This record gives sequence, structure tokens and C-alpha cells, in this order.
Amino acid sequence: MHLEETTLQLLKDSLKQLDSGFAALPAISENPTSPQDPRLAAVMVEVASKLKDNYPYFHPLYAGQMLKPPHPIARAAYALATWINPNNHALDGGRASSALEKEAVAQIAAMFGWQQHLGHLCGGGTMANLEALWVAGQLHPGKKIVASDQSHYTHKRISAVLQLPFAQVPTDNCGRMDTSALEKMLAVGDVGCVVATEGTTGSGSVDPLPEILRLRERYGFLLHVDAAYGGYFALASNLVTETRASFDSIGRADSIVIDPHKHGLQPYGCGCVLFRDPQVGAIYKHESPYTYFTSSDLHLGEISLECSRPGASAVALWATQRLLPLVRGGEFAAMLEASREAAVRFAERLAGDAHWMLPFVPELDIIVWAPRAKTVAEISALSQRIFDAAAKQNLHLALIRVPLRFFAAQRNLTGAPEDAVLCLRSVLMKPEHRDWLDRIWKILSKVADGVLPGPSPNR
Repeated sequence: MHLEETTLQLLKDSLKQLDSGFAALPAISENPTSPQDPRLAAVMVEVASKLKDNYPYFHPLYAGQMLKPPHPIARAAYALATWINPNNHALDGGRASSALEKEAVAQIAAMFGWQQHLGHLCGGGTMANLEALWVAGQLHPGKKIVASDQSHYTHKRISAVLQLPFAQVPTDNCGRMDTSALEKMLAVGDVGCVVATEGTTGSGSVDPLPEILRLRERYGFLLHVDAAYGGYFALASNLVTETRASFDSIGRADSIVIDPHKHGLQPYGCGCVLFRDPQVGAIYKHESPYTYFTSSDLHLGEISLECSRPGASAVALWATQRLLPLVRGGEFAAMLEASREAAVRFAERLAGDAHWMLPFVPELDIIVWAPRAKTVAEISALSQRIFDAAAKQNLHLALIRVPLRFFAAQRNLTGAPEDAVLCLRSVLMKPEHRDWLDRIWKILSKVADGVLPGPSPNR
């Protein structure tokens, strides 16, 4: 059995414990359909059959996109909560799960040194970034949002939704924001918010936060940190010095986004937005005549643009963090360190093999590389062939287009620096990837020997 199933008994036992809390209620019949109805089994078998049409995201040989299986306790806790199906918009709809959300979010904020904060869970990183940029727009109305040209496309899209001007800041040849270019934009005086990406979704590059903070002292913009992918690496002990300095500076931002459904071991969708100043809650103020009756305490719906939100997400997150606390040197941090180590080891193998070109050493656990060739067209075609051939060997990689200038250190490449070249990409975000590197490398080498049989043109 490849799919974990031991938590099914744990869920069954926990369900009995949950049910005992409602023992004083009169018995009810099953509604709307009895579990004994044979149609249920038939439909579930059909569902399972249809779900086979997926890549094996849970398996270490899936080394493509940023898809990571939830922790077993997250699956079990989420499922358990669905029997209640709480809504964390208002305490009336999710009393216990709202309390768990506040605790879990406070633990995330504490990773960045924040004891005072305002924050909540969202449907994902896009919604979390929307809220952060919406607040920025309220504080600096009409002013420009800027983010690097390697930042997530959602920032440009969100700015358009919010009807705020947006501009991209050029990046260096490692995919990090060019602070000299940023300063030229800031000097115009129309920038209200700078988005620093701590772990781009393309290459895992980390914007130089200490330098950006120095510019904030001079120009007074709001600083939003999009750490949707990379944020949890604040707990890792094996980052290089420059990257470590950026993560140690995240707590000086005005707002932070992090996605527990990425490295936080949660089911989709679970994002989190945090604000350093709790007073921004006044921006959310609204009146709702029909939901707030039983409590005078703060409702999470009063500090969220979303209304109905699954309390099950909060329950799963709280349970996971209860089992695996967010502390340096802990079991959860060790998982991140294993992923980072896997990426470093894989990069070393790529750099030592004449088949491949590596643009830069990974800062987190995402690696971009390409087959060695002379032109953009040749590199792109070979990348596609390797991607297809590896999948036939059950090794699932990803593809990404990056500027050719990322490979500026490689000699004899033909093309303009900004030409987009198709490359291979792997997200080694499962801790198991470290132990599977030999097998992954063996498959990749076999594929390369088939696709690139002769000596490399640049060797």
C-alpha cells in the first residue's frame, strides 16, 4: 500500500470521542443518506477510480511542482472537523475552531518574532496576498505596488483587481530583486508598497531583505513579504549566510504571507496573512446584522475579506503544530533542513556532470537546470524531451521558462540575455527526497544518456 491508511483507525477512535460530547442530545436518524445505502460504496469506488488519473504527488519520484502530501495528523484532524463542518467566519459558526485558528496563527507569527499582530487563515496565498495589498492600498491610496519580475504573477493580477498601479522591478542573474533598480523607482515618489519575495515559486530565489529595509528607512514605503512558499525556512539551520540574513529580517516587514498548504503539511487550501500593526483591523470594520449574536469577542470575520471559511483548516493546522511545534531545532525544522540538503546535493551532482548547466546554487529547495547546448531553441527542445522521457520512467519533473541571462556564467551561449529558455525544474520539498536522490539521479542519468547520447557541444 503506497497511500498511508493507519490514521483511518485513529480517525474512527477520535470520532467516537467527538460524538461523546453531544451525548445529551436526542438521537437522530442518518441524513440525508444512510451509510448502509449501497449506492455510497458504488460512488466512492467510482471516485477512487477517477482519482487514479493523477501524477503520484505523494511519492518521492514526483519531483516536479510544489505539491506535498499533508501530514497524516492534518488529514485526520481535517476529516474529523468535517463531521461538525464549522465556519470560521463568526464564533457562532465555529467556536472551537476559531480559538484553534487564533492559537495556530499566533504560533506562525511567533516564528518571525511577532507577539503582537493581526492575522488569520485564508483560502491560500493568493487570497492572503490580496488582503495584504488591499490594506496597503487603503493606507497609501492610489500609490504603486512593485514586486520583482520573478515574483508570483498574482501580484500584478491583484493590483489590477484593486485598481492600483503595478510595476515590476528587474532581478539579478540569480532571480533576486535588483535593489539599485528598485531605488530608481522609489526616487520617483509614487510607490506605496514593495513586495519582497522570500522564496520565488519559480526558482526559490530570496529577495535581499536587509537592503530593501535600508531603502524603506529612506523612502518610507510599506513592506510586504510574500513568503507563501519559503516562509517556514525561517526555522532551517542550513541556509547560506545571505539567505539567513533575509529570513532573519522578515519580522521587520509590515505584512507577511505564508502558505501552510505548502511546507506547513496542510491540505489545500490554507494560507495565512499577518500584519505587524493590529490597528489595521480598523480597515476591515463592517456591520453584519445577522451573524454576531452570542459573543462580544472578536470574530475572525471582522478581520478578513473572506466570509465563510473552513474551520477544518484551522483544526488541521493546530493539530499539526501541536504535534510538530514551529521551533528551530525541532522535528518540523529538520524536515525543512532535509529538503534543503537534498537540493544542495542534487545541485552539486548537476554541476559536476557535463550534460547539464546550473544557473545558480539553490537558496531553498527548488532547483532550475538545463541540458547543455548552444542556443535557446536547442536547450528548450532538449528540456522538453528530457521532461517527457523522465515521465515515462516514473520520474516527474517540471518545466520553467527563465531569462537566458540566468546562465550568463556559461560560455558560448547564443541569444539575447532576456530570451526565454525552457529549463527543467524540481521542487524537492519532501524530506524523503534526500534519501531518494541516488534513485532520482540514476533515472535522470539514464534519460540523459538516451536524449543526449553524444558529447556535449560545450564540453
